[in-house]
Amino acid sequence: MSFEIIRELPSPEEIKTAYPLSKELRELKQKRDQEISDVITGKDDRFLCIIGPCSADSEDSVVDYVSRLTEVQERVKDRVIIIPRVYTNKPRTNGDGYKGIASQPDPLQAPDMVEGLIAMRKLHLHAAEASHLTAADEMLYPENWRYVEDLLSYVAIGARSVEDQQHRLTVSGFDVPAGMKNPTSGDFQVMLNSVYAAQHPHHFTFAGAEVRTSGNPLAHTILRGGTSKHGNTTQNYHYEDLIRLHDMYEKMDVIHPACIVDANHSNSGKKYKEQIRIIREVMHSRMYSDEVRNLVKGVMIESYIEEGCQKISDHQTYGQSITDPCLGWADSEQLIYDIAKWA
Repeated sequence: MSFEIIRELPSPEEIKTAYPLSKELRELKQKRDQEISDVITGKDDRFLCIIGPCSADSEDSVVDYVSRLTEVQERVKDRVIIIPRVYTNKPRTNGDGYKGIASQPDPLQAPDMVEGLIAMRKLHLHAAEASHLTAADEMLYPENWRYVEDLLSYVAIGARSVEDQQHRLTVSGFDVPAGMKNPTSGDFQVMLNSVYAAQHPHHFTFAGAEVRTSGNPLAHTILRGGTSKHGNTTQNYHYEDLIRLHDMYEKMDVIHPACIVDANHSNSGKKYKEQIRIIREVMHSRMYSDEVRNLVKGVMIESYIEEGCQKISDHQTYGQSITDPCLGWADSEQLIYDIAKWA
């Protein structure tokens, strides 16, 4: 075989011991987990705002960004729960490009998986300590989950992973909300099948062991738009899409029907400013229909300190995305206040 073993990775226990979670953060996560779960199950009528950079490429600027969310959260706490989007793994459409801090701690240097796992945990720890907000991350690699499972309050399963059996089964063992995105084709049934799988118990192999899970009742859908067979983007955040999803949910053997609308990706065609208009429409649909209001529990926004994006270089603009373009801080802050007003 053409695999070359470079070195063995440290175990999750070793990295957790080296970078432990404080008692204060454990208590914070427990409280936040319950609040976010209560929104998904309908016990809490507040609205979730999952917001942050496309990819968490730099500890300094990401911690700066999430720290700015703390004051905003305090101002909107009665209507909105903010979940910082701290994505340490980045899926690539054709396999090329920066794959996230967990693979490449320094975007200008070669990949280093050991340092990447350490950087991933340190970033989540630092962000939570600085902001007092526990974060969301994407589970691109199921085996990485164990390195940060004690830190995350929300997990997303991406469009390219949602049909994968190992991702679905791994989510069935989570005790936090997990959003299953529609695949890049935009197929709602594939997404709902993933939710069904994740909500039910399974018996499988994971991390070198035979395991059994009880199912995750907090698994739900994320609408992120799709790509047609002709290669053009298609949207699924409109009122008609939300009603269709509601009706399809009713035919499935799942509990706690819930949906997050991702305002970027194929829903915006990666035109980052469109996120503002898209969220306004989603919030209007919630005000128009009780069915939509009960279904749509939150939105996902790509946002950073500086708007737009840049190429990787040795003279990076501080706080600007090196992957997909993002809203800047001023627009993002105002959008959160608007969401609180409309929620």
